[in-house]
Amino acid sequence: MEPTTKVEKLYALIDDMAVTIQEHTDRTYLESLAEAGENLFQGKVVQEIPENHKDKLEKQLQEETPEEIKREEIRKAFQLAVIKGMKEAVQPHHAMTPDAVALFMGYLVQKLVKKKEHVTLLDPALGTANLTTAVLNQLSKEAVTYGVEADETLLKLAFVISNLQEYEVELFHQDSIEQLSVPPVDVIVSDLPVGYYPKEHVAENFELKAKKGQSYVHHLMIEKAVQSLKESGYMVLLIPNFMFESEEASALNEYIKKHAITLGLLQLPSSMFKSEQFGKSIWILQKKGKEAVQPRQALLAELPSFTRQDALLDMVRQIDKWFSDELNID
Repeated sequence: MEPTTKVEKLYALIDDMAVTIQEHTDRTYLESLAEAGENLFQGKVVQEIPENHKDKLEKQLQEETPEEIKREEIRKAFQLAVIKGMKEAVQPHHAMTPDAVALFMGYLVQKLVKKKEHVTLLDPALGTANLTTAVLNQLSKEAVTYGVEADETLLKLAFVISNLQEYEVELFHQDSIEQLSVPPVDVIVSDLPVGYYPKEHVAENFELKAKKGQSYVHHLMIEKAVQSLKESGYMVLLIPNFMFESEEASALNEYIKKHAITLGLLQLPSSMFKSEQFGKSIWILQKKGKEAVQPRQALLAELPSFTRQDALLDMVRQIDKWFSDELNID
């Protein structure tokens, strides 16, 4: 079927380029996709591949690059290609935040920072910057943005995807639990990695280190995130539902009570997940500080299926009312 929308056309182009680069180099599809993004950015093929294939790609670049393409269309085209690449990747941490969830998290961040003149934002588990740019695409103001990612391939993809959307995201190739060279920020938004953290000598320095055995990477990242926020700063995190039922849950609850306020917990529709054990929620927190607001009632809800437009619109109205009533944000 011929691609018809700009998203489909751009996806077809970058996929063709990535496949050709993969066939003629020793790169994986995801690495080749980052190279395809670089070609798009430069407007020419910069890889050393056979001349006839290079000429073909150059011609495609000139003829098939959609004109006047929007940021969201670029993000969605690359998202499709990244999903394809992740199917062949063996690393368990290569996973993408579902599109509807990324957009919903963007809506929440936009509400939280509405009254701020200047915004600084961090994702300590950046991945390909899909979630971060989805959030930035919904902000009505510019944000100084930082992203930290330990995986070099994902970081390269984040670089080209941010560049093509004309965002200046300051990128750090780091393990954000061991090292986080970022100044304190107003907002942290992240799809938290889940599992055990292998560097026990690093975990030793955390309040949320496990009482015995390996510590949870998602717990340590929450502690690091709290440390990286300005006073009264916000966190919008995608977390696994089982996080509050694990053997370390009481320590996490105590830590949060001491350092932050839970503004809300929105459970994603179960239809999004293969089984209940993979379910996730969006956790909205505010670090304690002079401007922090303790709501009379936290925002607790189970979101309807994102395909049920009427139910979702009704939920958004209720959330808007909560923001107005509890946080005085219209």
